[in-house]
Parts: sequence; structure tokens; C-alpha cells
Amino acid sequence: MKNADVALRRDEAISRGVGMMTQIYVDRALNAEVWDIEGNRYIDFAAGIAVVNTGHCHPRVMAAVTEQMGRFTHTCHQVMPYENYIRLAERLNAAVPGDFAKKTVFVTTGAEACENAVKIARIATGRNAVIAFGGGFHGRTFMGMSLTGKVEPYKKGFGAMMPDVFHVPFPMGPHGISTTDSLAGIEKLFKADLDPARVAAIIFEPVQGEGGFYPAPADLVRAIRALCDTHGIVMIADEVQTGFARTGALFAMQAYGVAADLTTMAKGLAGGLPLAAVTGRAEIMDAATPGGLGGTYAGNPLGIAAANAVLDVIEGENLCARANELGSRLKQRLEAIRSTAPEIIDIRGPGFMVAVEFANPTTHAPDAGFTGRVRAEAQKRGLILLTCGVYGNVIRFLAPITIPDAHFAEAMDILEASVAAARQ
Repeated sequence: MKNADVALRRDEAISRGVGMMTQIYVDRALNAEVWDIEGNRYIDFAAGIAVVNTGHCHPRVMAAVTEQMGRFTHTCHQVMPYENYIRLAERLNAAVPGDFAKKTVFVTTGAEACENAVKIARIATGRNAVIAFGGGFHGRTFMGMSLTGKVEPYKKGFGAMMPDVFHVPFPMGPHGISTTDSLAGIEKLFKADLDPARVAAIIFEPVQGEGGFYPAPADLVRAIRALCDTHGIVMIADEVQTGFARTGALFAMQAYGVAADLTTMAKGLAGGLPLAAVTGRAEIMDAATPGGLGGTYAGNPLGIAAANAVLDVIEGENLCARANELGSRLKQRLEAIRSTAPEIIDIRGPGFMVAVEFANPTTHAPDAGFTGRVRAEAQKRGLILLTCGVYGNVIRFLAPITIPDAHFAEAMDILEASVAAARQ
């Protein structure tokens, strides 16, 4: 079986609306390595877009799922509940930042988590409006699209978005957008278009994911907290991509000294199984009446078992410290590469959520073409990289935090060779 043959079948069978970043058809994977159906081996610096933070097929996660499969795979928690669902909620309630009583609801995807956070904020406040940020990504459902601050490919052609969603600029240092500009955008909204007394929530990513791995400056996060306190607005931190040791802490918000009222999470939560959650202030989480939240597959037993194991692995293997160590080594190598690659204009990100941004050295314009060449050259050499950013000129590094040192070193050599090849 060949990748090209399967690709032809895919084109005939799958909607073209499902984008493809590679034509590598996976056969098996282990930790940070992936083998395709032709036997080619790759080092995975995508991790399913920050999903397998604990690596592909971590033995403790696999054992937990296998054990659960032998008991039952589904009952629907709303019909017949199960104890490990409650235990995971208790662990998240204790772990999510915020010195207040918390409660949790489980859903299936990050988009669902964001949608439910908005639902909860609206019923708790009796308000409708939501403020989000340009460049942000919150999913592909209609509310997710509406919250997302990028038209193409997420909104283009899909018609009218959900009402009462407003966007303001997000700080992007390389593009001249500051915290002052972001706060001025909110102030302009409040002066010209939106009574703050109508705002249910402000949602943001502590580090923008699809938007380009721009970390939210501390002064912006503190200012959002102050605005929410002043106007009775629910502060939602979207930690779908930043959560579960990726940024060097279990949650990125731990670095800011203030807590969100609601936190959304998914991706790294269950080590590759579909599971998402909203955790937040108990009195806000309890605003919905029974039946208003949940779903048939929400909190599936296999995902719950995997998530409990993921939390055990993060703690037992000290993955937060490991993320900081790997991120520091990656940044050092990128700085060394920058000495011979003037296309690199920025290296950023907390923990092991690191990005490099490229621009034309002469015009200083974002250079998506060069970025794409680096990604393609790396893939030829056996390293999977992902691009992102409003201008498509950012490479984000999302390897499993469990990656062995030898594989990390091999990946760094491939990365350096790929940048050099892209410059020729």
C-alpha cells in the first residue's frame, strides 16, 4: 500500500473541506515517532496539534484505556453515571487556577467546550454579548467560528455568524499591535457599539494557537480581569491548546497571577481520546438547569480513564519541568540558527509551546512562502512541522513533552538543515 494510492481514495471519499497538512498516512506511532504505511519514519513535532503531550501510546494511558474497555465503553453519564468521571472532575476543580469553589462539565471537543462556556456565561449573567480577539481560534461550530478571529478558511462562505460577538485586536509585537491597542479596541467598543452591561463574557487564549503562538501579555490579562470585575463580565480562558503541561505549567493561566472565571480545555486532556471540559466558579457553573449541559458522548468512559492517566503521567514524570527544559533548548537552537538566517524575526512562547516567525529580510513583510519551504524541507528529512499565524508565516513546535533526548537532538539537526535548504 502506498501513500499516493490512499490519497487518491481519500480524494474520492472525503469532503475537500477537511484540510490536509500532509499526505502521510499513518500506520503506527510511539512517543514522538510515527511510521507511515510505506514504512517511512518521522519525528512528530505536531503531536496531533498539542493532543498527545504525553506521547503516542504512552503505556500508562494505554493500560488505563484497555482496563476501562474491559468494563464498559459507554452508558451516557446522564443515564448511568460512573465514579471516574466524578474523580476527574474533582482533580480538575483542584488543579484549575483560582482560589474559589469550582465545578466541571465534560463534553467531547474544544469547540463544544467554548460553546458551553458561552452558554454558561450567558445564563449566569442574563446577557448576550461576547468579546473575543482577532487571530483567536475557538472551533468550527457556528459559535466557534463566530468567536474565531480569522475569516479564511474558518468563516469564508459559511454565511452569517452568530450575533452579539465582537472582536478587538490581540497584541502581536512583530506586527506593531500592543496591549494598549487591545484595550483601546475594547474601550472603543464600549463607547461606540456595546454597552458593557450587555457583555456576558470576554474569551481569550493565554497563548494564541492558530493565530501564531502570541502569548497574551501579563498586563493585558490583568486588565481583562479588572474589566470583568468592574462590569460583572465572565472571564473565559481558552486553554484548549495551552493546557496540560504544554506551557511549562499544567495551565498557562498559572503564570498570570489572576484567575479566569471559566476555563475551557480539550486536546492534551485525554492523550489522544476525544474529551473536553469546562471548569469554573461553582456558582456560575450551576446557573444552568439540569439537562441544559451535557451530551450523549460527553465524558465518554474511555476518555475519562485516559485523562486520569494523563494527569498521573504529567505529575509522575514531572512533565511541566520537562516542557520548560525542552522549550529552553529549542529556543537556544533557534537563536543559533537565526545567526545565519535573517528571515527569523521572532522566537517566542512559554514552556514547550514555542514558535518561530519568518519575514522577508529586505521588505520585512511576512514570508509565508519561506515558512512553507522550511516545513516541506523538514518533512522530506523526516520531521513533521506545523505552520500557523494570521499571515501563515509562523512555524509552531508541538512535539510530545515525553520526546527522548536523542530524538529531540535529531529533530534540531533536521530543523537547522531545513532552514538552510529553504534559503538556497
